[in-house]
Amino acid sequence: MRRNCIELLRHGDTGHRGFRGQLDDLPTEQGLAQMRAAVAGRSWDVLVSSPLRRCALFAREFATALGVPLRLEPRLAEYRFGRWQGVPMELLAEKQGAALARFWADPAAHPPPGAETIAQFDARVRAALADVANAFDGRRVLVVTHGGVIRLLTCRALGLPWSRMASLEVPHASLHRLRDGRLSPADDGIGAR
Repeated sequence: MRRNCIELLRHGDTGHRGFRGQLDDLPTEQGLAQMRAAVAGRSWDVLVSSPLRRCALFAREFATALGVPLRLEPRLAEYRFGRWQGVPMELLAEKQGAALARFWADPAAHPPPGAETIAQFDARVRAALADVANAFDGRRVLVVTHGGVIRLLTCRALGLPWSRMASLEVPHASLHRLRDGRLSPADDGIGAR
């Protein structure tokens, strides 16, 4: 079996702040420009994307430009924040500050109301990436996804507790390499932005 190289690209800026989760925001023009700059001069054999527009819009454009197949993968969507999705952070801090603090301290034990658990999130993301690795064995794959997905994979790869997810820097349009289950910034001159 040949090894494949999977790289993950976080979507660009959407102009929104707070827990966007599975809200279907569009990227801004600046966000699209960030993503284009992150992949300029690079190529992959296959693109896989979250179906949310902040990822899929660019993925469709880039797959067409490269002339490669694109697969939309719903399991690579962002964490579902339940009733906190779309609520401004300031309002959450004011109205549900204690619950928000518990979530930051231990998201596995204290998910937002109506949210998926971290265990569910972890299982769906890992299953999606295992399927991508098997389906595209030996190919270079770009996965266009979300900050939460990349943070989750970083914690898993480094053996960090889930409570560290919120403190991990994953800027818009940053590129990360997944090799043999290990996640790191792309090490070929681009790096994590």
